Amino acid sequence: MGVTGPTGPVLDRDEVDRALGRLGAEHEAIETSLLALQDHAGRRLLEGAELTGVTKERWARTEASITLLWTYFDAYTDALRTARDVRARRRWSSREDLVELTELLRGECVTLSGTGGGLLSERFTLAALVDRMNELYASSLDTVVAADAVWSALPARIDLLSAELQRTRRLAHSVGVRPGEHPAGDDLERITRTLTRLREEVICDPLAYWVPAEGSSAPGGGRPDTTVYDREARALEDVRREIDAVLTVRQDAERRIVRLRDVLSRADRTLAEARIARGEVLAKIAATEVPVVSGPPTALQEQLSAAAEYRRHAQWHRLSPLLESLEQKAEDELLRARESLTAVTAPLAVRAELRGRLDAYKAKVARHGLAEDPELVEKYERARRMLWSAPCDLRVAEQAVLRFQHAAAELLGSAPPRVPGQGGPADRARGAEPGA
Repeated sequence: MGVTGPTGPVLDRDEVDRALGRLGAEHEAIETSLLALQDHAGRRLLEGAELTGVTKERWARTEASITLLWTYFDAYTDALRTARDVRARRRWSSREDLVELTELLRGECVTLSGTGGGLLSERFTLAALVDRMNELYASSLDTVVAADAVWSALPARIDLLSAELQRTRRLAHSVGVRPGEHPAGDDLERITRTLTRLREEVICDPLAYWVPAEGSSAPGGGRPDTTVYDREARALEDVRREIDAVLTVRQDAERRIVRLRDVLSRADRTLAEARIARGEVLAKIAATEVPVVSGPPTALQEQLSAAAEYRRHAQWHRLSPLLESLEQKAEDELLRARESLTAVTAPLAVRAELRGRLDAYKAKVARHGLAEDPELVEKYERARRMLWSAPCDLRVAEQAVLRFQHAAAELLGSAPPRVPGQGGPADRARGAEPGA
């Protein structure tokens, strides 16, 4: 390779043959890639779709690039054919042939016009032409693959979600969850509009829903943007849970209403018992403040009647929150009634405790043979008359019981009982507040 030409050292026959073999392999690879691009499903869809937005702009540039690719490929094919023809003239190429082949294989032997870039024409070496084709092919394939990936992923998923949405809407209507009447019904309408619009946008502008991979230069590197789809899928799941709750109400409504009636009935009976007990306490216990017992709350009964009406007219979406509220209020009402009964009957409980204590001490002294002691008999009878007479003054009765205990303790030789004024039963009864 001692001869030198305009493009550098002239190639010898072996170098020419190797270069032609390499360029031939590149030609086959490029042709295969271009034909695959031509048959790519994404390209066919792009050609047939009515595009808008980002995809319309990029596809216009990509179509021009694909057209230019074929122009470059045809020029490359012609140049390679010319070089092969020169090499085929003679088995042993002459110096003139080698100079010409060197110019064809290494020089700017390809001239193309109208390739863009503001130039009327451009000259390329075969290597530079291959690089340019590779660049155009990569950018074109990136557009086609990205659009095809979005079309392959999102419309099918949107259709599946839309089918689930329709089933959910039918179920929602069956339990009274409708737009304007229940928030979940409004959500279903909004999700329907969003999915319809999303599908139209994905079909017309798929590249608007493509997120390129950071740092990736490979064609089609990235993923479909499913942000809107995922948000609506979560919203639909929330609506399904709400409807499931309404369905649960429909299935358990009768049982829950019966239970509510029972709880409120028990509360009413307890309040009635408390009112009767209050009258008894006022009649039997003297000098005692007895809390007033309120009547049953009519508001809860009215709400319970409304719940029964909602169930009768299958208004489950309204029944659901009402039952939850009523169940808590009914339990609170029953607790209040029980506390009222406890507060009202506290003096009677104190009297019963004093009676029990008196009888217990009488039995104790009887076991020790002191039941006939005159002082004990007199103190016992005085305490008993106070505790079994009406009205009973608890403070005076407690003092009488304590005197009997004190006398019994002295006779039995045990420690004296607790002295009055240190928080005895009567003090606790007087300190009981309404509802305590």
